[in-house]
Amino acid sequence: MGLLQPLFWLLSVLVLVLAGSGPNNTLRHEYCVLGAGPAGLQMGFFLSRSQRDYVILERNAGPGSFFNKYPRHRKLISINKIYTGRRNKEFNLRHDWNSLLSDRPDLLFQRISRELYPSADDFPRYLSMFEQELGLKVKYGVDIGSIKAVDLNGNQGYILTDQKGVNYQCSVLLVSTGLWVPQKVDFLGSDLMEGYESIPTDPEEFTDQAVLILGKGNAAFETAQSILGRASRIHLYSPSPVRLAWQTHYVGDLRAVNNELLDTYQLKSLDGLVEGRLEEIAIVRRGRDGGKKKTQKKRSGRSVEGKDQLYLTLSVLLDDRNGNKTSMVTAQNLPGYHTDNFSLRQPYDRVIRCLGFRFNFSIFDGSARPPQSSGARGRLPGVTAWYEGRGTPNLFVLGTAAHSRDYRMSAGGFVHGFRYTVRSVHKILEQRYHNIAWPATKLPLIQLQSWILRRVNEASGPYQMFGVLGDIILLQGSHCEYLEEFPLQALPQLPALSGRHVSERGLLVLVMQYGLNHTDTLGAGRAESEWTKAWRSNFLHPVLYYYKTLPTEKDMRQRPVGWPLPRPEAVHHMVEDFLTEWDQPISHSQPLRRFLEHCLQTDLRAFYAETCFLMSLTSRNPPLFCRQGYLRKQGIVGNSHLWQHAREAGLMPDYQGDVAPSDDTSVPEYLTHAGAAVVSAINF
Repeated sequence: MGLLQPLFWLLSVLVLVLAGSGPNNTLRHEYCVLGAGPAGLQMGFFLSRSQRDYVILERNAGPGSFFNKYPRHRKLISINKIYTGRRNKEFNLRHDWNSLLSDRPDLLFQRISRELYPSADDFPRYLSMFEQELGLKVKYGVDIGSIKAVDLNGNQGYILTDQKGVNYQCSVLLVSTGLWVPQKVDFLGSDLMEGYESIPTDPEEFTDQAVLILGKGNAAFETAQSILGRASRIHLYSPSPVRLAWQTHYVGDLRAVNNELLDTYQLKSLDGLVEGRLEEIAIVRRGRDGGKKKTQKKRSGRSVEGKDQLYLTLSVLLDDRNGNKTSMVTAQNLPGYHTDNFSLRQPYDRVIRCLGFRFNFSIFDGSARPPQSSGARGRLPGVTAWYEGRGTPNLFVLGTAAHSRDYRMSAGGFVHGFRYTVRSVHKILEQRYHNIAWPATKLPLIQLQSWILRRVNEASGPYQMFGVLGDIILLQGSHCEYLEEFPLQALPQLPALSGRHVSERGLLVLVMQYGLNHTDTLGAGRAESEWTKAWRSNFLHPVLYYYKTLPTEKDMRQRPVGWPLPRPEAVHHMVEDFLTEWDQPISHSQPLRRFLEHCLQTDLRAFYAETCFLMSLTSRNPPLFCRQGYLRKQGIVGNSHLWQHAREAGLMPDYQGDVAPSDDTSVPEYLTHAGAAVVSAINF
């Protein structure tokens, strides 16, 4: 009996384990993160740090599986600038587009690669290192095929079912699957094309071939560039003209590392770009002898006499206008314009589709499916300003899939952008589900200017997510609360999303943004250097908005075109700077202080202890700096050496005495004449 009892207990445990792994098994978690790409792992870090119940589900055997295949020619276009001349880790993230955020200063992409444009093979290696060293909870080999909404104690939750029939029930679903379904266009003969996802990557396969590429994005130009030295001619065709990233400031547009074909086009070396609607074209095929096909094999990928040729034409000009899409489409008598001046009248050996990718909507049940976005040709799910699916409560979209909020405007579709939006979403989750308010720094007003200057000179979040994430400054009298990286379009919902109260004193919003003047980005006069004309700045620069009350939804809808926020009570542009260093006393610090004083109706100048002593004896209302500093036994004691140095450096007027004239110490009189752009009486 002594041996039978332990054996019986072991058999009972085995039965329970086997029963728990059956098809009816349901695993419950507070948070389910779908996808172990960079966005999923980034959210996993924040959930792990806050000790939440979560699981990351990934269908492949490792993280970042998209990068095992794409980009096809294995060169990333995300900058990995290691040497910046700075040791400030936050500043350096402005130029590190591949690392994820963590508490580990050594957990950076530069441990894997030191190339400016790294190999795509390096990124899954980095993600694997990130996941393993942080101990994130990832389940690989879990292929979710169905997602449906369920009621969980009166709140909408979600059940995810994998390929084995195992159910994962979660209160909050975080979708970070990215975009991986190839974008296609259906037209007559579209099945004669090759897809970017399946083309050969050996340039020799294209030797002496004429190639037509549909698309003008980075995938299209990357493909063209790889075969530029082998193909006889390359034409790119799409509805829109090419958009250059250095002109639009959008990193998803054509990057310089992929644009060598622009040289061969403009210098007339057989390659070119053509615009036209994709839905109206047709691709037809005929043999080189006029229609009779020859069964001769290709040798070394070269174009062979007898191999079918592909012609691009317009579907309305074909005799069979109602024909179905089929690989058997032929045209014995092509329309006459093929022999005249039609740009694409010559035949092609290959037609390649490079139209990008779209979100996979197919795994969502009707009750859980977010709608298609109104922009980006419906390729992305529609989300709210706080990245929750429209009509799908408690389902949030992260990473590239959430790019509909800033498509063609900012960097939310890329690692160096969405690592910050993921952090913002996590703060929203903490407030909504755990009643933990958005982190805020409480500052005396006299420190506000210094804090703003520190943020604009080193913060990486607003710098990368310009016009989308901004710092919120809640004014509370003699102090303020500073909230970092809040989604600007969600500003009307600030109290609910952040748990912070907006007082009757109003708020300031700090945003990084480009100018709206659209000047020639390489032409003369492309930059503004005069601080009095800072509002004409074209390059990235800080902008402060002051509101007496919180903007409403209506205000957001009616904001001026191109503005990230509604019209404020007052606005201040800090003039663009060639070095992106906003730290100069005349051009940056002094105008900023004057603007803050104008909005706050408070003197924000700093004074030596002797000056504060004199003002405290001669004025009923000494400056705020003296009240919060000197009168609380804080401040810097001046001496003749410091005063002399200040005068010689031009930091203070050359008065005969050791103190400034008393007429400059009158706070009410000073504020009466202090506007947003008034020159200070102190010569900075």
